[in-house]
Amino acid sequence: MKKTEFIIQDLLSKIYQKQFPNGKLPDQRTLAEMYQVSRYTIQESIKNLSEIGVIKVIQGSGMYVYDNLQKNPLIFNSLTRTPYERISSRMIDISKERSTPKDAQIFQLDQSEEIWVFQRVRIVDFKIEQIEVSKMPVSLFPDLSKEHVEHSIQEYVQSRGYKISHYITSYTPTAVTKEQAKLLLCKKGTPAMKIANRCLLNDGRVYEYSELTAIDYTCTYITPFDKEMHQARQS
Repeated sequence: MKKTEFIIQDLLSKIYQKQFPNGKLPDQRTLAEMYQVSRYTIQESIKNLSEIGVIKVIQGSGMYVYDNLQKNPLIFNSLTRTPYERISSRMIDISKERSTPKDAQIFQLDQSEEIWVFQRVRIVDFKIEQIEVSKMPVSLFPDLSKEHVEHSIQEYVQSRGYKISHYITSYTPTAVTKEQAKLLLCKKGTPAMKIANRCLLNDGRVYEYSELTAIDYTCTYITPFDKEMHQARQS
């Protein structure tokens, strides 16, 4: 594990255990001495924690943990820990198709209804790291366009007056296919992560279903220990 990654995870653990009085982290010099690393390594670690929304850096005052962070699980991955300005999308294709039985089940549609099917790549720091194939109901989003796909689906959905509730995500190890390798500029068979997302509105409807193939992918979970759940699983 890289020094920066170790420091990030160790600081996250300390934050969740409330080891920093009043939610204030030690200064960078103290942290550098604590971990026996350079100030630069500490600065990179702090930058990462700031980018994923764990701490805020106030010039001349110090580094502070955001309020109520310890109360909820924290999950971050290679993409969510990167600022939006360093991420872009490029659409490969988009089309309207008749929904399959599986689509009809996911979106609660009649099989005669149409869905949008689009493919795009995610570019992080000028490198293509993900291929995404997504589906959205035409009945909910009749004017979906390339501009929306390449900008932000979440912003587009909200601009239509819908309220986003939550996401259900599953992860499965996979390998890059020949076609995917051409887009990702890697070798066929390269280890990757398949990420399936169901995105739901407040009324329970699924507004998007997507499957991503991601290379160079990492995901970190930080969850409080639930004693009652642990005991229930043992019984």
